[in-house]
Amino acid sequence: MTIDKSKPVMVTGANGYVASWLVKRLLEEGFTVHAAVRNPAKTEKHAHLDAVAEKTSGNIKYFAADLLTEGSYAEAIEGCQVVFHTASPFILEVKDPQKDLIDPAVKGTANVLNQANKTPSVERVVVTSSCAAIYCDAIDTVNAPGGQLTEEVWNTTASIDYQPYSYSKTLAEKKAWEIANAQNQWQLVTINPSFVMGPALNAGTTTSESYTLLKQMGDGTFKSGAPKMGVGVVDVRDVAEAHFQAGFNQNAQGRYITSAHNTNFFDMAQAMVPKYGDKYPLPKKALPKWLLMLVGPIVNKAFTRSFIKKNVNVEWKADNSKIKRELGVQFRSFQETIEDSFQTMIDNGMI
Repeated sequence: MTIDKSKPVMVTGANGYVASWLVKRLLEEGFTVHAAVRNPAKTEKHAHLDAVAEKTSGNIKYFAADLLTEGSYAEAIEGCQVVFHTASPFILEVKDPQKDLIDPAVKGTANVLNQANKTPSVERVVVTSSCAAIYCDAIDTVNAPGGQLTEEVWNTTASIDYQPYSYSKTLAEKKAWEIANAQNQWQLVTINPSFVMGPALNAGTTTSESYTLLKQMGDGTFKSGAPKMGVGVVDVRDVAEAHFQAGFNQNAQGRYITSAHNTNFFDMAQAMVPKYGDKYPLPKKALPKWLLMLVGPIVNKAFTRSFIKKNVNVEWKADNSKIKRELGVQFRSFQETIEDSFQTMIDNGMI
């Protein structure tokens, strides 16, 4: 694929947490970005992107599109060489998993990719998947071949009743590969981030779950202790760069685990203590697993005993060598990511 900057690129969910940083990168590179959003008239939702566009050589144009409305991406995708499909719900507590998570993720992916099939200019599609499409619980990383996640592994244990978010991401990525493998016009690349943290360009309007977690750590919810719940962490700015490279790097192919650090919730809290420990009631100790087994299900219905058993005090491991080797992505330090995340919340009065 020869990159043609005279052709626009489309970004779905363009005002989202990850997408905003990607749009910034594209604008700085001089691209014309077709930003597909739910309602372009809500200018406050994309004011941060307009501010970036004013300072760069790129251009941004907004298009109304909806994940569940067939054909709604037709205008936005017209003439685009590369499509970045980042729009997908990231909500962990839902009343109706099918309606709130699975339908938007799977039908939305099919909607965008089927539109790519009808648009001759499209040569590459980058889909934001997730490590959740690779694993369900931290114990799955331990049980994976070689004791860590690789791009060959798929989540086989999530369901509509157990970790429906992970299930939605698995089904959506499988749908993407199914559509991609049935045609030969464009190439599919997927980015599979772990838990995304870091500063938000749209801090005033972001609904990222990572901020929910940090807020609980800073407001005293975890004052008595944080669980050593195994997760991977990656900086939002590095995830945006991974998308950019997936879109334009000639070596890009297949899936990419996009995770910088193997960690847990308690270690996240500890990373904030040196700078913020005197001013905020951050957890200073790890919650014992037996105590979580006792009170977890009462405090949060998602914290079932089965979930606690498979995730707390279980080391999370993933192999990120493919993205470093093939796309040249380098990751920020854990300390920088955690501190920048928390500082964003303080600066915007979120905590």
